[in-house]
Amino acid sequence: MTVSVTGATGFIGRRLVQRLQADNHYIRVLTRSKSKAELIFPVKDFPGIVIAEEPEWKSCIQGSTAVVNLAGTPISTRWSSEIKKDIKQSRIRVTSKVVDLINNSPEGVRPTVLVSATAVGYYGTSETQVFDERSPSGNDYLAEICREWEATALKVNKDVRLALIRIGVVLGKDGGALAKMIPLFMVFVGGPVGSGRQWFSWIHLDDIVNLIYEALSNPSYKGVINGTAPHPVRFAEMCEQLGNVLGRPSWLPVPDFALKAVLGEGASVVLDGQKVVPARAQELGFRYKYPHVKDALKAILS
Repeated sequence: MTVSVTGATGFIGRRLVQRLQADNHYIRVLTRSKSKAELIFPVKDFPGIVIAEEPEWKSCIQGSTAVVNLAGTPISTRWSSEIKKDIKQSRIRVTSKVVDLINNSPEGVRPTVLVSATAVGYYGTSETQVFDERSPSGNDYLAEICREWEATALKVNKDVRLALIRIGVVLGKDGGALAKMIPLFMVFVGGPVGSGRQWFSWIHLDDIVNLIYEALSNPSYKGVINGTAPHPVRFAEMCEQLGNVLGRPSWLPVPDFALKAVLGEGASVVLDGQKVVPARAQELGFRYKYPHVKDALKAILS
């Protein structure tokens, strides 16, 4: 395949590019900063990779088999009103641009697949409800972003297979929420954050990359697919497992204010939570490498 990827320099994007490269696909990195992308994907390690800034996106998308759209300012960051605007606009703007470029490609060179990221924030938060792909959207700020983000992707040409992956909290070594949580956890002897009763819908980095990869090549993957592991956990359990893996006791709760100090309003992603199940991925027979959080954490931290 020839795959154009936005957000390739991000946490999930890097690993996806490595995976595509390992399987000898042709990769076109659509970026805003060529110099940053060249540092992350040096030619000696990624021979044949094409790195393109926005004026060249059009020629990259034309002739690609598929497009993966992962671009967006990270959510696990302190939210000022500026950043909140950026979190929303970065997602809508890039998705809109990608969709326009696909739609305006002549038929013979138009990509046939668009895999576009969205987030479990779509469902809003709840301590009691269970959300699957058929559940309605919530009514908070993240739910609103996700609705607009998805609506933008849905404007893609009807001949293009669209998979919308609603991604949970991605656990991996060098980034994402876990990298920010571990230092806090060490300082506060690693108890739960907040009440500990909130749900944590997570997925291991390898599994989300494999899910996206599968969506590129498998025609059954279309519409909304939750990108979460099959066993969400309450946050207290997540912290207990993290404590076990790190060999730290986990009895002293991390106070909300500590997390808010690191993440500002972005802390709501972790403090409020929602229980999301990947009904669609399981129907499709997707095989998880790490269905349980204990094994995921062990693999990441050992």
